[in-house]
Amino acid sequence: MKTAKILLVEDNEDDIALMLRAFKINKIPNEVVIAKNGVEALDQLMGANALHPCLVILDLKLPKVDGLQVLQRMRENIVTRDYPIIVLTTSVEQEDVVKSYELGANSYIRKPVEFEKFIKAVEQLGLYWLFLNEPNPKYHERR
Repeated sequence: MKTAKILLVEDNEDDIALMLRAFKINKIPNEVVIAKNGVEALDQLMGANALHPCLVILDLKLPKVDGLQVLQRMRENIVTRDYPIIVLTTSVEQEDVVKSYELGANSYIRKPVEFEKFIKAVEQLGLYWLFLNEPNPKYHERR
């Protein structure tokens, strides 16, 4: 069975490794495509060989183009505007939470610092967004 791809937009190598490990521990079979800055993310989503992910996991603090700008551009684009976007960040700024939702984030999650809590958060994220949530078939491959 072919599984839909997840786009992980994250510039921190340790957080990337932790997320991939959490996906493996939680037996989430989806291929994870990594974009390490906002420009790479937008290219993955809107470039010549655009990815059509079932889920975008987006950090806010990114080089080149920040996560809020990526979110805004995705919501302005007819192809990417309905993709589920989870903001997963260390930011505790209320302004970031408010702005993320104003720009159309589907969820805002603060990265847990403790490993076990991070693993549990990814498990719950995967359960809901990849197994329980019914994606819009107009834009996403069936899982």
